[in-house]
Formats: sequence, structure tokens, C-alpha cells
Amino acid sequence: MGGFFAEYFGFINDPTAWVALITLIAMEVVLGIDNLIFISILTNKLPKENQKMARRLGIGAALIMRLILLATISFIVQATTPVFTLFGNSFSWRDLILIAGGLFLVWKATKEIHHTVDPIDKEDKSAIGQTVQLTMGAAVFQILLLDLVFSVDSIITAVGMTDEIAIMYIAVIFAVTVMLIAAEPLANFIDKNPTIVMLALGFLLMIGMTLIADGMGYHVPKGYIYSAMGFSALVEGLNMLARRKKRVDGNKH
Repeated sequence: MGGFFAEYFGFINDPTAWVALITLIAMEVVLGIDNLIFISILTNKLPKENQKMARRLGIGAALIMRLILLATISFIVQATTPVFTLFGNSFSWRDLILIAGGLFLVWKATKEIHHTVDPIDKEDKSAIGQTVQLTMGAAVFQILLLDLVFSVDSIITAVGMTDEIAIMYIAVIFAVTVMLIAAEPLANFIDKNPTIVMLALGFLLMIGMTLIADGMGYHVPKGYIYSAMGFSALVEGLNMLARRKKRVDGNKH
């Protein structure tokens, strides 16, 4: 027992390892935002009684997938090894997964934006609504696809920051727990504020293009992406406050 503890939790007495743990937890939580936005938008298209279950299944699947990937850490490390070269660029399995996930995100976000902004005649709403309405299975399947992409990115980030497998497990479990707690409030907030839906879809488009660029070998620093997202969210927050103030003033008159 003592040998097991020393092997996997020997980092407890190492201040540097604690810094790595805190940094990795912060990174995993931030990386989980992308996944959470997608899950929130997708599950909000389900019937009310199925939304909570779909969110829990999606986030639970993300946790299981990341723990499995951590258990096969040697394979994940090898996933960054080039498997073929095209037009002078080398591509690994990680690159291919990121490109495929980015294309899926761009397609999904574009499709949802089209459904949001394209005017529909009253007589056509019911027929189109049936095709737009997601089933529970379809929603969970799409969440699993994106979980795989974000999980691979998350685990490779963890491998690049520390060699301690226990630190990786703790950070992943903590980050997914935060996702589970935040999923319901975020989904409700997006559902109650239609303009936020368009902003979130714009985020997904940007994230999708970033994944494609990363897979093609053009790395875009995550700080730039999240700074842009934060600034956009701040502007939209100010717009929401302005609209609320107008409503209050209108009610007074």
C-alpha cells in the first residue's frame, strides 16, 4: 500500500507538483468551456423532460472517455507522431481528429445559425420543426463525437504539463465535476437569452476553425481565443443590461 501511495501520490510533498496541479486544473476547466457550450446548445433542442438527462449522459461520457484515454496514455503520446505527409505538412492521428472535429463543429454551428436566422412561414413551422427536433440518441451521439475531440486535446495538454499520472486524473475529474455543476445554469441562461445563443454559436464556429487550423499545423494560442470570447461576452452582457434598463424605464412610463 505504501509503495502504491509513494508511486502515485509522492507529489504531495513537492511544491512544484502542486503548482502544476493548480495550473492544469485551471487549463482543463477552461478547455471544458468549449465542450459545455456545445452540450448546452445541443441539449436545449431536446424536449424539456430529456434535457437534464442528456446533459448528464454527455458530461458523464466525457469523464469516462478522458479516464480511458489517461489509462492508455502511451497511445495518446504516440497519437502526436506523424503518420503521413501531404503537401509538405506532416499529419498525426491527433491532427486528423482535430480537423474532423473542427469540420463537424463548423457544420453544426452553421446549421444551427441557419435555423436561427432563416425566417419560416407559419404554415411550414410544424413540418420543419419535426426535422429540426433532435432525438435523445442523436444528441448523445453528437455529444460523444465532440467529447472525443475535446478529450484528446485535453489529455495531450495534460501530458505536456506534467509527468504525474495522479495529477492528470485529479485535474480531469475536477474539471468534469465543474462542467457537471455548471451545465444546468449555463443551459438555462442560454435558453432564456436568445441573443446568447447566436453568440455561443459564433464561439463554436471560431473554436471549430481553431481546431482545423491546429490540425493543419497552424497553432493559434488559446489565450487569444478566450480573450476574444471574453470580450464578446462582456459586450453582450452590457447589451443585456441596456435592454433590461429600457424595459424597466418603459414599464415606469
